[in-house]
Amino acid sequence: MKKLFVVFILLGLISCSKSLESNFNQANELLKQNKIEEAVAEFTKIAESGDKNFAPKALVQLATIYQNRMDKNISSIESADKAQYFFRTIYDKYPDNPDAPKALFMSAFILANELNKYDEATKTYNLFLEKFPNHELAASAKQELEYIGLSPEEILKRKMAQQ
Repeated sequence: MKKLFVVFILLGLISCSKSLESNFNQANELLKQNKIEEAVAEFTKIAESGDKNFAPKALVQLATIYQNRMDKNISSIESADKAQYFFRTIYDKYPDNPDAPKALFMSAFILANELNKYDEATKTYNLFLEKFPNHELAASAKQELEYIGLSPEEILKRKMAQQ
């Protein structure tokens, strides 16, 4: 009886995964057709499923949609805020996912460079460096911290002074 129960559970999980894969593919197709609102709705459902395979992928897609300001119904600040939120959610909910380091970095980058939330960005960059000190983006995170909040002119002056 227990074996039969386990078989039903496994079949249910496989069926659910196939369904999520189909939904993910459908959401990507909607995105290609520039049906942004429909794609966002589908990716949101997948993200909310909590599935360890497809939810992080859906969150990446949502973050990318907002980072690229594809939703024309919201302001650029609101779009940046949503992108930052979805990138941070990837790290918070799925810290072992291969996309987590880049997502955490992107969250900090948007906080600093688009939302001007320098304290939050500093904390996030420092968390990134603590958790992923050898990641390929670590040098960029250190440089971002060095110049956080400075205008391009101020950065140029600093660089010139260092030479």
